[in-house]
Amino acid sequence: MPIPHFCHQCGGRLRERFLPGEQRARLVCEICGFIHYLNPRVVAASIPERDGRVLLMRRALEPRRGYWTFPGGFLEVGETAQEGARREAEEEVSISVEPGAILGAYTRREAGIVVVVFRAKAREGEPRAGEEALEVRWFTPEAIPWEELAFPTTEQALRDWVKGRRSR
Repeated sequence: MPIPHFCHQCGGRLRERFLPGEQRARLVCEICGFIHYLNPRVVAASIPERDGRVLLMRRALEPRRGYWTFPGGFLEVGETAQEGARREAEEEVSISVEPGAILGAYTRREAGIVVVVFRAKAREGEPRAGEEALEVRWFTPEAIPWEELAFPTTEQALRDWVKGRRSR
């Protein structure tokens, strides 16, 4: 995650300082004293399911262009995580989903991202690749391309999805 050098309040230079009561150094503006907390960004995602299969998309964007993942993206201000997961599925794979239970929350520490993944029922219609996907395809649990998954969080969530199917 890129570390800012200047205050977004006044433009002053930021310096790391230990503050009373804090357990780690924080970025503090030398001019106005504003404390800049660096917090993870939230990704809302869904694993669309239909007839025992999962819908995956091959990424058209970096990072990890050409690798498989499920639809998901950064949560927008003013929307719930379920709304974000629904919007991303429509944008990326042109399919309407109904997010159900949260499958899990997965963290990419190095990128400062928390991925909230929902199990989702894919409604009728055929998926199509949007601008952010090179290809979309349905996979049975046995056919998931484990060696070609985009991120560790993608693999963790899909392994949890497969495990959850076995325990039903």
